[in-house]
Formats: sequence, C-alpha cells, structure tokens
Amino acid sequence: MRWPVTFSLVCLLTLLTACTSAPKGIAPVEGFELSRYLGTWHEVARLDHGFERGLSQVTAEYQLRGDGGVSVVNRGFDAQSQSWKTAEGKAYFVESPDIGHLKVSFFGPFYGAYVIYRLDADYQYAFITSYNRDYLWLLARTPKVDESVRQAFVTQAEKLGFDTQAIIWQ
Repeated sequence: MRWPVTFSLVCLLTLLTACTSAPKGIAPVEGFELSRYLGTWHEVARLDHGFERGLSQVTAEYQLRGDGGVSVVNRGFDAQSQSWKTAEGKAYFVESPDIGHLKVSFFGPFYGAYVIYRLDADYQYAFITSYNRDYLWLLARTPKVDESVRQAFVTQAEKLGFDTQAIIWQ
C-alpha cells in the first residue's frame, strides 16, 4: 500500500513544479541583477491569456521581499467594468539569482515560470515567456518603446516559435 501513496506524492510534486521550467530552446538570460530589475515595468505587448484578458495599461511592480523573494503586483484597467484590477503574487529564483528564471505564484502553492530570455543592457526592456509558448510579454520601463525594439521582439519571438500574429500591442 505504500507504493500508491509514494506515486501520488511524486505526481503531485511533478504537477506543482512542471510549470516552472523554461520552454525547450529558450534560455533565460545570465548575468541577471535583481536590484536593477526591481521597480515598475509597463506591458507593451503580450499574447492573450485568461488572467489579463480585456486589460489595458498593464503594469508590473517588483519589490524585494523580506524572505529574499520578490513581491509582484500586476495592475491593469478593465474597460468593460471601468475599474482597475490588481493581482498580488510572489516570485523566487528557480536556479540562481544571476539567472533570469523565476517561479511566480498568484495562487497558493501553484507556481508558473517567469523566463526573461532577452534583457536590455540598461534594463529598459525585457522579453519574457513562461513554461510554454502560449505566454509572451514585452515589458519596458516606459509604456512605449522604439520601433526597433518592437521589431526585434517580433523577429525573435517568431524565430522561437511564438504565434506573432496573435500579439496584443498596448
């Protein structure tokens, strides 16, 4: 009778961690510096997904937590209800603090990957995905970026297998 319990535990642990890996062929940035990444980022583009559907003017605020993790506050305007929606979460490094790969949770023990796969040398924009190619973001320190950044985002996303026709621009 011990085997089914052990098997169930292994399945549960696999389920809880399966969504924290990077998609095959996409590597997180190295030489990452959290202190430079903290603060406010504006969502410039994304692929649509349920928890941001219908939102505009989306921002993400990252602050250091007392336990060494990162506090995450996402905020966006819902035009349908004419109100601001906020989601608060927490993030922790998956490997080491110098690799731009975190796991983020907005729902208890369930974590999803936050993979920064391109980051401007001055920390002015970042290309981010999650555990699969259904998630994609272009974040920047300002609500708008140069056309060259937009084009680089689309070009690289296309090469990596993302559905660039479905990108939502803010």
